[in-house]
Amino acid sequence: MGKDIKNQLGEVVEQPVKNAPNPAVILVNPQMGENIGAAARAMLNFGLTDLRLVAPRDGWPNPKAVSMAAGANELLDNAKVFETTADAVADLTYLMSATARRREMEVPVIGTGDAGPMFHAWQADGHKTGILFGPEKAGLTNDDVVLTDYILTYPINPAFQSLNLGQAVGVFSYIWKSGEGTAPPDFFQKDLSPPASREDLVRMFEHLEDELDKAGFFFPEAKTDLMRRNIRAPFTRARMTEQEVRTMRGMIKAIAKGRGKARG
Repeated sequence: MGKDIKNQLGEVVEQPVKNAPNPAVILVNPQMGENIGAAARAMLNFGLTDLRLVAPRDGWPNPKAVSMAAGANELLDNAKVFETTADAVADLTYLMSATARRREMEVPVIGTGDAGPMFHAWQADGHKTGILFGPEKAGLTNDDVVLTDYILTYPINPAFQSLNLGQAVGVFSYIWKSGEGTAPPDFFQKDLSPPASREDLVRMFEHLEDELDKAGFFFPEAKTDLMRRNIRAPFTRARMTEQEVRTMRGMIKAIAKGRGKARG
């Protein structure tokens, strides 16, 4: 918690806490439990856990959400339900609304490239944030949108803007997570063989070229140097690992051995 201070009226005001929680996802009047479950699944895929529901049409909890959540049951169990949008966002400092419709309001519109960094900057400064998604059939009302600081719009096909609620939440969840960077997770880099040294590559080249020479590949002789360079260049560009070089040399040896057996 942040340190409490008093404002000019003598009221105690809690100060922002550095590294505030991840953005809340607020579903306003969601109609189908299946879509709530799909939204929860997409959220948890990218590390979002604060799910808020505003007057869901079929009530809450909704058993139809469970199967679509595909294991994100904790989000459903901890989902907060509110009667109004204003109640659902009361504790938030910054808020966006996701919509593809034009609004005749002075609310700035941003694209997907800006949203992720903005949320992370707000979060780093200790601000609690969130994003609104409207009901499947009609989307957000202007009364909802006017509560937000920005409208977030996706680069969607203007001729077909029918985006499922779960899909829309999934797109935002990715946008938020990619604001941390788009490099592959560390576990993809584990147990990889280190890059081969130039010495390993040269030995592989010499091994391959020696066997090619025995097979009569370098003809005419005047073009041998050019042919050797043409062989080496693509392997060099491939940035082979130590394991790949060992495998390649094993292949060369096997081919040479097999060719010897064939001659015998």
